[in-house]
Amino acid sequence: QVQLVESGGGLVQAGGSLRLSCAASGLTFSNYVMGWFRQAPGKEREFVATISWSGDSTLYTDSVKGRFTISRDNAKNTVYLQMNSLKPEDAAVYYCNAERTMTAESYWGQGTQVTVSS
Repeated sequence: QVQLVESGGGLVQAGGSLRLSCAASGLTFSNYVMGWFRQAPGKEREFVATISWSGDSTLYTDSVKGRFTISRDNAKNTVYLQMNSLKPEDAAVYYCNAERTMTAESYWGQGTQVTVSS
């Protein structure tokens, strides 16, 4: 059974930092592209960042470029999202995603809440 468990969310002041973690189990972690998505109240879930299976390639949505960094540790089956210079508009529930296009597999975590006070 595949499980993705996010942690690291919380309340932070604008300009502050948080580091989210997503621990994966039940899959061969290094076979999956890992991503972070977020959903604010009343809005659709949106893409934030993704990282290739090897960690060599990353992609970010424009609004977080230069502030957020996605990384992974395949030995620990964990993907991270370092979030700096947080803004109130970054507040949302952040979800971890594991995807393997070859087998059409996609898994989601339960989400972790990020709140940014102005």
